Amino acid sequence: MTDWLTSLCKWRQAYHFSSSQPIRSTKKIQPQLRLPSMLANKDPLFLTGVTFPSEHPTSPETLVKLTVYDAKDKSQESNSFLGSATFSVGDLLRAKDERLTLSLRSSDGVCSAGTVVVSRLKMGEMEEVDVDHITTDIPSQKCPLVCELASHACVDRENNPLTGPVFKNPVCKVYRFQTVDSKWMLVREQMEECTLSFSIPKQLLSLYIQEDMRRVQDLRELGELSPHWDNLRKEVMTRYGGIISSYQETLAELDKITGRSFKPSCCKAQKSLEFIPINLHTQRMRVTCPRKTDAFYDIVTVGAPAAHFQGFKCGGLQHLLSRYEAEKKSFSTAYQCIYYSPEHTAKAQEVLSTMSLLQPLITSLADQLLQAAQEHSSTRIKDALKNLSDKTEQFVHTLKDELVKSALLALHTAQPGYVSKNQKQTPVQAGQHQGHIHQHSDQNQSPVQGLPGHSPATSVTESTVVCNNVEGSQTTTRGEGGPLPLKHQDSIPHHKEYDEEEWDRVWANVAKCLNCVIAMVDKLQEEDNSKQETVPEQQLADVITSHNPGDWREQLCPLVTRLKECVMEVVEKAKKAMTFVLLQEAACSIPQGFLLQQRRDVVFSQALAALACGFVMRLYAGMQDKGFMRQLHLVGLVAQFESLLSTYSEEIGMLEDMEVGISDLQRVLFKITEAKTDDLSDLQPLVCGRRDHFTVEVPLPRLVFQTLPEEIKEGKPLRVFPVLFNVGINEQQTIAERFGDISLQERINQKNFEMLEAYYKSLSEKVPLECLPCFQTQTDIKELLETLGQNVVTKKRKNVEILWIAGTICRRLNGIRFTSCKSAKDRTSMSVTLEQCALLRDEHQLSKDFFIRALDCMRSRLTQGDIGQWEDPEAGAVTENKPASRHFYPIALLLVSSHLLVVWLILSLVFLLAKYQ
Repeated sequence: MTDWLTSLCKWRQAYHFSSSQPIRSTKKIQPQLRLPSMLANKDPLFLTGVTFPSEHPTSPETLVKLTVYDAKDKSQESNSFLGSATFSVGDLLRAKDERLTLSLRSSDGVCSAGTVVVSRLKMGEMEEVDVDHITTDIPSQKCPLVCELASHACVDRENNPLTGPVFKNPVCKVYRFQTVDSKWMLVREQMEECTLSFSIPKQLLSLYIQEDMRRVQDLRELGELSPHWDNLRKEVMTRYGGIISSYQETLAELDKITGRSFKPSCCKAQKSLEFIPINLHTQRMRVTCPRKTDAFYDIVTVGAPAAHFQGFKCGGLQHLLSRYEAEKKSFSTAYQCIYYSPEHTAKAQEVLSTMSLLQPLITSLADQLLQAAQEHSSTRIKDALKNLSDKTEQFVHTLKDELVKSALLALHTAQPGYVSKNQKQTPVQAGQHQGHIHQHSDQNQSPVQGLPGHSPATSVTESTVVCNNVEGSQTTTRGEGGPLPLKHQDSIPHHKEYDEEEWDRVWANVAKCLNCVIAMVDKLQEEDNSKQETVPEQQLADVITSHNPGDWREQLCPLVTRLKECVMEVVEKAKKAMTFVLLQEAACSIPQGFLLQQRRDVVFSQALAALACGFVMRLYAGMQDKGFMRQLHLVGLVAQFESLLSTYSEEIGMLEDMEVGISDLQRVLFKITEAKTDDLSDLQPLVCGRRDHFTVEVPLPRLVFQTLPEEIKEGKPLRVFPVLFNVGINEQQTIAERFGDISLQERINQKNFEMLEAYYKSLSEKVPLECLPCFQTQTDIKELLETLGQNVVTKKRKNVEILWIAGTICRRLNGIRFTSCKSAKDRTSMSVTLEQCALLRDEHQLSKDFFIRALDCMRSRLTQGDIGQWEDPEAGAVTENKPASRHFYPIALLLVSSHLLVVWLILSLVFLLAKYQ
């Protein structure tokens, strides 16, 4: 979008001001310009603009009607009609210097409001030109029509193969502000929607469905279990089936949606859209100053990742998970299953994930070793053997864990007919025991209490006497409470006693097989070298010619085959053991655990979509920055989430959801790949993995991919370090600080400050400071961190300094900035515009006289918080006659109004008490 119409309006009741109003064009375009009323003794100029988006192509016959209003009171939407003028695009293009001078005419056709000068401006082709001055009534005042600047490198994202598949529907605003040295800067705001708002959640839903289907299949493959465990398994499988069905329905509904790239806040509680982030947009402010290099500042705005459809009556994820973990032991008692801590279940998921990655890799490397042996290539054999040894050792190290051994024992005890070592068998009467694990009489204790040095499952046989029911069998289990009768069936024998050393032998066999392979390779190479040394030189060629290249493969093949068999045996046992651990966790969580998992999936989906959007935006912007690329693969990027949620009412639950969702992003890795083709469809980021570990692959065109560092081209995983800082700024936060509890906000800020400090320490050790960007304000980052740490622990109401300093540190560290509130509208817009004006002041010498004007201009109608533009579900189209959004007042005024709110609440309470006494 490069063509702009810039109209210069002149009349009596206005003041010099730079602004821009983006208008969605149709065949008949009617921009409405509202001009602020000021002192009548001045005759300055007003600059505004009109843009034609690509979805509404224009032609020379397209008519443009300019309607000008005098805005007397912006807060009350009070304005008066000044006049209008009409022209065609063809008239403008045919005019001299592509500039038209039009008369503003009132409704009766009489010229009464001055003139409008319309000129064509191509943002991507502006070259250095002389300043064109237009004289006003005051001789000392001059206003340039086009600011003095160097060539303006404006990226046309519509035609850019990098941004085309990810960002779309740009809306631009251009401003012209004065600097302290009376020069003019050109500021361009460009807001865009992101296709990842829908594509990332849809991919995640597919992965969730696949993962839950695999879990159901793994549960089926556990084999025969005793009736108690089998009933629990069936109930868990039913729950998984319900989640799968629900996710499939949601995915089907999302597939029906076409043309939309973001979810408006009016749909935040809609079930079919609960996985989609609210109002996810990117915003770039590009600044062009005289005799200075262009600068741009990026930020991602998004509604707080939270489960709005499920509601917040019982709090958010942080509170629900803490309460659930405290109650899970009692659930395990009620369901007669083993309690595993979150660390154990996380370890079980890690083992399953590692096995799924390493087992096929080991098999592939083993085949490569045999191929190298067949080719009699010593170099390839050495490389293949080294890789095979590394991956096999990693595999053995992962499985050499006490949890796997104890889980195998627990699984063995859950099989039909199991009899423990210390059981004594005597004839008993039939028909009383139903095959449950015998519990102690003390029901206040968990069925399994972990002993020091023992895993939970190991203590099953140490603290209880177990005999699983086999229908028809007659044995006796004697525990502390006396004998437990079982039915008799001689045809089903009891399982043999469990050999606790069996697992150690199984995984040790893998290491032994690997040693045998290494020894054989060494032997073959030594024999080959000795033969070459003993053979005379004249016979060497004959020996090499007569050598059978298949000898090495034939000798290695049995050992390699045995290694793969041992690996498969280990995988089979460990997979069943870890699946049984997850069965216990799922069985204990049947009352509410599955609902919490769904809530966590929803929140994570919204958070990941925002993170992926920010990562792609930052990657595209820093592609040519060698220092940034070095930082990216050596350390990773910090992603700073700025939250403006209050710690009052339902926003407490939103903040708790957001905290957990952003914390879960620590398990996400990024990988840059080479796209198969340069088609836009092949440049869409892809997600793979499972809940405990996701990888986002970002494909780039071949020519761009070749310019990357070798480490990135080789597929090195790239880390992102998410941190969250929250400061509530609305009226509800005032109530929370005076009468409520803000400990949640304090804990979040303190915890994430420590994470940010750790990231900087790691960065300073691995990356030279020269790789970081330079700013006019050269405050040392370490000093900024110290100031942030002091503000985090300071008891100060609405301490917005925390957000300011954290945002500054993030920009200084080449990080990704996010700003969120409930719906990414009013508070978010206020924060972003204030930050942008502060950057213009601090980094580009914006004149003090223009600061408030610039702030008002950016917060005026059709800015980020305007519901009329950004909340329309029909492809973001702007409706003409919608009222402008409210004016976003500065923070100081919010504080005053919040105090008034508290006074009003107190007076209302007094009035009610007096009325009903």
